[in-house]
Amino acid sequence: MVIQLIVWEFGKAAVAMKAIITDLDRTLLHTDKTISEDTYSVLKRCRDRGILLMAATARPQRAILTYHGQIGFDAITTLNGARIILPQGVIENGIVPSSAESILQKVFGIPDIVLSLETAEGLFSNIPIPEWNSTVFRGFPALPTERAVYKILVSGGGENLQEQIRQSLTDDTYMTVAEGTLMQIMSTASTKWNGIRAMLEAEGIARDEAVYFGDDNDDIEPIKNCGVGVAVSNAIDKVLEAADYVTESNDMDGVARYIEKYIL
Repeated sequence: MVIQLIVWEFGKAAVAMKAIITDLDRTLLHTDKTISEDTYSVLKRCRDRGILLMAATARPQRAILTYHGQIGFDAITTLNGARIILPQGVIENGIVPSSAESILQKVFGIPDIVLSLETAEGLFSNIPIPEWNSTVFRGFPALPTERAVYKILVSGGGENLQEQIRQSLTDDTYMTVAEGTLMQIMSTASTKWNGIRAMLEAEGIARDEAVYFGDDNDDIEPIKNCGVGVAVSNAIDKVLEAADYVTESNDMDGVARYIEKYIL
C-alpha cells in the first residue's frame, strides 16, 4: 500500500499523517444521520491515496453496518471502546459482572429513569425504546444475560441524576454524559482513546500520524492525543477549546471540508 505523506505544522512537530479517525454522530453524520455524497467522495479520494479510514463511536456495531458498508473502515472502535474491531480480531472491554450488578442495584431504585444495557446479546431496557430496537427486560436489577455487558445507559430521572449515578460507580467503572442528557457507565478500560490506540498499534501507525474529528465529551482525549485534533463547529465548548482546529459543522460537511483543504 502506498501511503501519502501529509505534513502538518500546528504548533506540534511536523509529522506524516497516515490515518483519519472520526466520530460519527454530530461529526461525520448529518443531523438526520446521513452522509452526503460529497463526504463519501472525499473519503474515497483519501482511500485512493492510501490513507487509512477509522471510526470511533459510542454506537454498537449493529448500528453502524450501513456506514461501514459504504465507507469500508479499516478499523472501528464501537461502544466508546468497549468493543474494538480490528483486521486481526476483536478486543472487548466489558464491565465486570459483579460491578454491573452492584451498579444496577443502586440505580434501579431511582424514580422515572430509562435504563438500558448494551450487551453481547444486544440491548435490554426497562421500557420499550423503538429507535434503539431494544428488548424489554422485566428482571432488573438482575443482569439480563451472562454474556459481556458493555455499557449501562441511564436517562430521565430528576435534577440530581448525574450525582446519583456517580455515587453508584465502582472503582473499575466511570461515567460520561452524551448530548447533555444520556449517562453512560463503562469499564475504565473502555474509552475511545484506548480503542484508538489499539487501532493505531494494529496498523503500526504512531498517534502523531493520525488526525481525529469529534464533537462531544468522549472525543476530548483523542483530540488532545492524536497528531491533530479537529472539532466540528457544533461541538460542545470543551471540545472546541481542546481542538487544534475548528472546522465547519456536521451539517456543512465539516470533516470533508477540512480534509479537502489540508489533506487532498
